[in-house]
Amino acid sequence: MNRPNILVVNDDGIEAEGIRVLAEQASRIGDVWVAAPDHQCSAMSQRISIFEPLVIRRVDFPAPVKTAWSICGTPADCVKAALGHLLPVRPDLVFSGINNGFNTGFDIAYSGTIGAAMEGLMNGIPAFAFSNCYRGDFALIERELFPIMEELLAEPAGPGLIWNVNFPGGGLGDFRGILRDRRVAPTQLYLDHYTLEPQADGSLHMHNRGVPAAPDLAPEGTDVHAVLNGYISIGRVRCNVL
Repeated sequence: MNRPNILVVNDDGIEAEGIRVLAEQASRIGDVWVAAPDHQCSAMSQRISIFEPLVIRRVDFPAPVKTAWSICGTPADCVKAALGHLLPVRPDLVFSGINNGFNTGFDIAYSGTIGAAMEGLMNGIPAFAFSNCYRGDFALIERELFPIMEELLAEPAGPGLIWNVNFPGGGLGDFRGILRDRRVAPTQLYLDHYTLEPQADGSLHMHNRGVPAAPDLAPEGTDVHAVLNGYISIGRVRCNVL
């Protein structure tokens, strides 16, 4: 069987540890190209750049990939640029991540990681999103990611759907297993917590410091409940326009 062509993208920036790990594991499956933002682009959803140019640079990348590009744009911009102009072939798969922070519950709506995967899906390419606990280590991912990739490649997500995989925090000793078919929780995992700072000119600076939810916040069967209780969460997310 021919090796698939895989586009790897993220929203944390091309220098993030997560995209290196994802590209490295993806290279065991197929031929990999990387197109990623040159800066942090979390919570950009599927935003694209309209009025400013996309500055694109070919860069060295610390994983066995065909080519890597750093793009001054959003995650969705990276997918558009890669599909329309950069890749010499049409990719068979789009892998997005590994995000620094969970993409579960209502937070999915804001996620640039999910946005990049949806951009791939809207172009007719099967897409997968991978996320980790915020500032989590990669020991569990290094062990479990490749077999999960193989499993999901053998089972298409279905029309208008992407696969969404979240790895829990903690070490290998805290890992409780894999929960599949998790539905999206009807809540945020990172609860909004805003603080206001009055400024000398009369304006206000408002900062959002998200507070992680308690393990019992979301009902069983959901992605939030799974990751907060030490499980890998595997589920599907629907594209609203397909």
